[in-house]
Amino acid sequence: MIRNVILHLSNEQPLLADLFEPPSSGDVGLRCTNLRMMNGKRPVFVDDSASIFFFPYLHIRFVEIPPGAQANGETGLIASPVGEAQRADIAATPDSEPDLEIDEDFLRRIREA
Repeated sequence: MIRNVILHLSNEQPLLADLFEPPSSGDVGLRCTNLRMMNGKRPVFVDDSASIFFFPYLHIRFVEIPPGAQANGETGLIASPVGEAQRADIAATPDSEPDLEIDEDFLRRIREA
């Protein structure tokens, strides 16, 4: 079971759900359970959150699987598409951007245009 997956549906607010298995390229839709809003409440269009839901991929913009989501299997974790070397590079990059100086000449040219 992959818990707390965020489903981004077309023209709708995102929903939290639990997936039975990771999506694969041969699927025509997404099967999930424990459907809820991002604040944890039951959506108005759902009678029982514990039901099994099937969303055709036609209505899904994308699926967000958070890091550390649990899945069935020996390792218990979903393989991350980011390799160990890339993960170390990401961790080494500072989170804050450096302070940028304002180019007064550039701003003057924009104002004059």
